Amino acid sequence: MAEKKAGIIIILSSPSGAGKTTLVKKISLRKKYHISISHTTRKPRLNEKNGKDYFFVKKKDFRTLIKDKKFLEYAKVFKNYYGSLKETVINKLKKGENVIFDIDWQGTQQIKSKKLKFKIITIFILPPSKQELFKRLLKRDQKDKKIAIERMKQFKDDVMHWKDYDYAVVNNKIEECYQSIIKFINIQKKQKKVFRYDRKLIKNHIKYLIN
Repeated sequence: MAEKKAGIIIILSSPSGAGKTTLVKKISLRKKYHISISHTTRKPRLNEKNGKDYFFVKKKDFRTLIKDKKFLEYAKVFKNYYGSLKETVINKLKKGENVIFDIDWQGTQQIKSKKLKFKIITIFILPPSKQELFKRLLKRDQKDKKIAIERMKQFKDDVMHWKDYDYAVVNNKIEECYQSIIKFINIQKKQKKVFRYDRKLIKNHIKYLIN
């Protein structure tokens, strides 16, 4: 049973390159907000540090953690595994800390299916356009254009999961998007009802993105 002043789970998901990692880092600067640092089998990117951005592990070690049921959620994305340790997350929540997840729709579904005794807020981030998304991916993975192209192939399937989230927002300008997310989180923390937003606007944007 969760304590009365337990923390909340905040999940941000998006197609790869839509800016969720940047938004998660901005949210984590707020008091009592902490990022759930995932384990991953992929290699570090430039400027990424082990234990700060991810825990970089070998596939053999990751599979052992799966076998021992240590993960709250895990998924295989673009040939690499990502997962969040259950014990670490639950301990923070019990202490009243809010835990932010930077995960895809697969991980989100797993966490929701666990029926945890903690409030969960889910947010889906959308890019302003496919062209802008591709530019961001190329900038991030400068050494390998093939990676960006491969991620774009997954784009349509990823964006269609927006409807499974409590809130969807277009990341056109990072600060505006951040403020919109914080406003939504603050409203959700105070009420049990689902926040009503302009889903028709999002539906039209999805049509624009996938056509």
